[in-house]
Amino acid sequence: MSRKYKFHDQDRIYFVTYGIVGWIDIFTRTEYCKIILDSLTYCCNNKGLEIYAWCIMTNHVHLVIGTHDKPMEDILRDHKKHTSEQLVAAIKNNPSESRREWMIALFREYAANNPNNTKHQVWQQHNKPIELYTPEVIFKYLDYIHNNPVKAGMVAEPEHWLYSSALDYAGKKGLLGCLIPVNIAIRGE
Repeated sequence: MSRKYKFHDQDRIYFVTYGIVGWIDIFTRTEYCKIILDSLTYCCNNKGLEIYAWCIMTNHVHLVIGTHDKPMEDILRDHKKHTSEQLVAAIKNNPSESRREWMIALFREYAANNPNNTKHQVWQQHNKPIELYTPEVIFKYLDYIHNNPVKAGMVAEPEHWLYSSALDYAGKKGLLGCLIPVNIAIRGE
């Protein structure tokens, strides 16, 4: 595995992205988004995860994160494992999920081709952490995350996307209570 995509310094802030296998649009349902939010909240409250920005798109998640306790790779591994199990259970138990059989079959197929999984693989293996080493780079990635739904044509303004920290950065109350907004003063404005 390349050293390019690893957490090298736990004292730094990182941008990470992790996506659903096959780029399946799971997060079109609020109950599936809630699983991600609940798990991130748990990781903040119990594992030392620090979240500076986030966005749940239809088939992937973006985060700007740090930690003050456990290593970030361990937190993300546990988060992805837990949410995989929760998402599969939610899909199986959702009577209005018209794509249930197709998604579960696809998750099984991906797991069959990956020795790290036994029954289902929901997430792609990588997180692609990118160290954010200056305030300018941090704000570049904040803008990227918050504008992702705009660029995808889903909303006109970043703060119109419910599943994003753009709401918090626009002065409103977002869905993730453990968000630590980046201090705008470090931008030099």
